[in-house]
Amino acid sequence: MTRIFGDPSSFVPDALAGFVDLYSSYVQPVPHGVVRSTASPQGKVAVVVGGGSGHYPAFAGYVGPGLADGAVCGDVFASPSTRWAYDVAKAADHGGGVLLGFGNYAGDILNFGLAAERLRAEGIPAELLVVTDDVASEGQGANNQRRGIAGDVVAFKIAGAAAEAGYSFDDVVRVSRFCNDVTRSMGIAFEGCTLPGETEPLFTVTKGHMGVGLGIHGEPGISEEPIGTPQEIADLLVDRVLGGRPDEAPDSGRITVLVNGLGSTKYEELFLLYAPIAAKLRAAGYEIVAPQVGELVTSLDMAGASLTVTWLDEELETLWTAPAQTPAFSTGATIETTPAEPYVVPDEASVSYDGTPADAAAAGARIAGLVEVVRDALHGAEEELGRIDAVAGDGDHGVGMARGSTAAAEAARTASDAGAGAASTLAAAGDAWADRAGGTSGVIWGVLLRAFAEALGDEGTPDARAVAAGATASVEAVMRLAGARVGNKTMLDAQVPFAETLAARVEAADDLATAWRAAAEAATTAADATKELRPQIGRARPLAERSLGHPDAGAVSLALVARTVADALG
Repeated sequence: MTRIFGDPSSFVPDALAGFVDLYSSYVQPVPHGVVRSTASPQGKVAVVVGGGSGHYPAFAGYVGPGLADGAVCGDVFASPSTRWAYDVAKAADHGGGVLLGFGNYAGDILNFGLAAERLRAEGIPAELLVVTDDVASEGQGANNQRRGIAGDVVAFKIAGAAAEAGYSFDDVVRVSRFCNDVTRSMGIAFEGCTLPGETEPLFTVTKGHMGVGLGIHGEPGISEEPIGTPQEIADLLVDRVLGGRPDEAPDSGRITVLVNGLGSTKYEELFLLYAPIAAKLRAAGYEIVAPQVGELVTSLDMAGASLTVTWLDEELETLWTAPAQTPAFSTGATIETTPAEPYVVPDEASVSYDGTPADAAAAGARIAGLVEVVRDALHGAEEELGRIDAVAGDGDHGVGMARGSTAAAEAARTASDAGAGAASTLAAAGDAWADRAGGTSGVIWGVLLRAFAEALGDEGTPDARAVAAGATASVEAVMRLAGARVGNKTMLDAQVPFAETLAARVEAADDLATAWRAAAEAATTAADATKELRPQIGRARPLAERSLGHPDAGAVSLALVARTVADALG
């Protein structure tokens, strides 16, 4: 378990402060991440990597000459928000475009994708490098593809080396995506990991067994098998990885190999495991080029290991062996550098709501009060929501909802105290929720609240029809963003019945409190019914059978929010 953490809510920024102090010759801090502290030529393509924290050396440990230009550091196992990704990308941009690299998880796809849209809108070329190397999740990760695990390291290194060599933006995108296409990984776990401040691991493995096909966000494996000898473990990993050999893999017979420790597996154990892995690969006719063994992409204190193989052609081999110097990865000749200019955080103008009519300001204050009671309810349910989420996910849903609602309540109260109306107050809450919660639920709740807000308006007090319209608009926004539908076992399974019931009861002339109460009851019933559903998208999909009999955490939390607001309105 994590024993040194201070305030668990500030674990990531506290750790990042120490990291930046230690490695100031490589990195300098920017809000929610780091960029190089060494200068780069104007016009160079910037490679920005990132995701949830808890995986060191991924992601900040790979920032430096020859590799990444910046890293976005979300909270533990939670995707950084859209704004965080955008801000780090802006700080790292050298005028040649930005490639955003991350593992294939729904929250990262949403947030980095929206960040790329913002960059393009400003005239900055931006593309995504979505790593999909995990053979255990074939066709079951986000976008019906594989998850991204330790293959991140190879894909990021290829992208960084290409950018350092002066490749054009299009060619950096091309070669890094091809590298991802020809990279495969497989992992095993002996024990689960424990979030900072928690006393129990996110999952357990039967004594004497290993979880096969784990995820790096605390997800359990897709099956359990007895722990074998080093040779038997090597056989399992090599057979699974080579069995997933991509059709487009080069036939040069040359590969690079990563044997990765997941957090608490000792280096000696990894060295011991590498020997039979290397022998088996050589017996299969492969020549191993510049292999790496050690902690490369971890999962806090998880005990386990993974194998990654990348099939090399001449271009990939040249880029893989090119020089790089970062806090966690150094190879080849030293790259001569000069210090970069210190990063200065841009000033942000405060928003003024001078002249807001009294009734509109009172509506804004009412919204702020509702967000505060929601915050209190979610803090009370944090442990239970985490428990539900851990059945087939990473167990961080309760933490994310508590963290997001806290930021939302603070932002809503600040906006209200400045005189904001209902729409501006709720929109401020949504933006803060997305920024602070991170992950899939963070960006979805941010979009949900902002869409709801736009239907309310800032003129006077919103009536029941405006509120019902806001609920309907929020459903439409979430469907567009997440690509989910009713029956996929997501929050939409509760959100849609809520919005439909609210609209129907308002149309039947119920007052807002009565209509909302009926809608909250419909959402609660629907959330409970998700026990019978199998997840169709997201991290839980590879563990669909395990999810049966348990409700969806997102649907449960939405129903809780609906009931909490119903009580406050009543």
